[in-house]
Amino acid sequence: MVAHFLRRPSKLHLIALLAMILLCAQLGLAQYRVIHAFTGEPDGAGAWGSVAFDKQGSLYGTTQGGGLYGDGLVFEFVPQPDGTWDENVLYNFCSLPLCRDGAVAFSGPTLDKAGNVYGATQSGGGYNSGAVYELTPSGSGWNFAVLYNFCAKPNCTDGAGGWSGPILDQLGNLYGAAWVAYELSPTLDGSWAETTLHYFTGSGGDGDGFFPQAAPIMDGAGNVYGTTMAGGGSSECQVDGGCGTIYQLEPLRISLLGPEKENILHAFGSFQNDGREPSLGQLAMDDQGSLYGTTTQGGSNLCVDVGCGTVFKLSLAQNGTWNETILYNFTLSTYGPGGGVTFDKAGNLYGTTIYGGGAGCGAIYKLAPTTANGPWRYRVLHYFDGKEGCLPDANLTLGPDGNLYGTTAIGGASGSGVVFEITP
Repeated sequence: MVAHFLRRPSKLHLIALLAMILLCAQLGLAQYRVIHAFTGEPDGAGAWGSVAFDKQGSLYGTTQGGGLYGDGLVFEFVPQPDGTWDENVLYNFCSLPLCRDGAVAFSGPTLDKAGNVYGATQSGGGYNSGAVYELTPSGSGWNFAVLYNFCAKPNCTDGAGGWSGPILDQLGNLYGAAWVAYELSPTLDGSWAETTLHYFTGSGGDGDGFFPQAAPIMDGAGNVYGTTMAGGGSSECQVDGGCGTIYQLEPLRISLLGPEKENILHAFGSFQNDGREPSLGQLAMDDQGSLYGTTTQGGSNLCVDVGCGTVFKLSLAQNGTWNETILYNFTLSTYGPGGGVTFDKAGNLYGTTIYGGGAGCGAIYKLAPTTANGPWRYRVLHYFDGKEGCLPDANLTLGPDGNLYGTTAIGGASGSGVVFEITP
């Protein structure tokens, strides 16, 4: 009799739980949790960049502040059987005199197949203009090495202030943007040689871009794609020669003009309601070679006397031109995308905004295609409230479990930012 009585409420609970799940699905809610809330010292503060996974499912990232010396660090989170994550600090920047090892890492790291970690700092290094570094796992911990110090060449023609981290090609070369587009290649003696691929000017009749902040991406043919926050020649933005660009750099082996060969695929502000000032986030590329990204301003809706920002798509037409489509115009409810967009395996796009929501701390959103050439459906998955993070300013990372992972620059239990996970 007692057992029969106990079984009936369990069924009712299951029904209620199912109804709640269906309601959450209809409302577009998602399961959000904080993996780690930074405290400043000794675990870092201000995570501005994306996170990256290794083959074992561990998570890597950086902070621009905090740590033992207050100049940021590189961290690792190792998943545990009970669902928690253990944090390991791999390196504290400014461990060397005069910060010759680099300082202030705004960008997330890149990992190679062997588990080595690469990244860039915005300041510090041999000339206090930033550095590219490598962390190599060993039996006794992690070995740190500076691969290149920016401003080693006169007039800083080799770059300075690495806001974004480098990416790897199949041969182990590194590509990045630090005022210039650069390549770093390993040499036989163990050092790395730097080649300046393009020096952005933002001036002249060619509509060149200026101030590349986002890390580039690379297609299968070795073409490099990226954005500049200014330049492009649009009359809509008078500061720094335009509203920003999307550029393509052709590799030396297919370009007769050398590695500095640049193609401007799109200049923002070129038409009414176009986006302006591309965000800090990397572009995304689909299987057809179309490019996707965000702009922090522009679009058809106004926020504080400027556009609220956009999500855009750039596609190559049969005549060789690139055509832009605005997929979404942000509004006052959520606006100002700081990072770009990330694909899931089903072709949906995910991103974050740094403003909006009840607390004004930003949101996580999803854009889903409705038809082949139709509009995209926008839905907010999560609003940040400050206590669980605020100011997400980087691309989300799709984990091996299908969940999305990201960072916030501030907020959390101590206000120093968080690393979070969200199940769409």
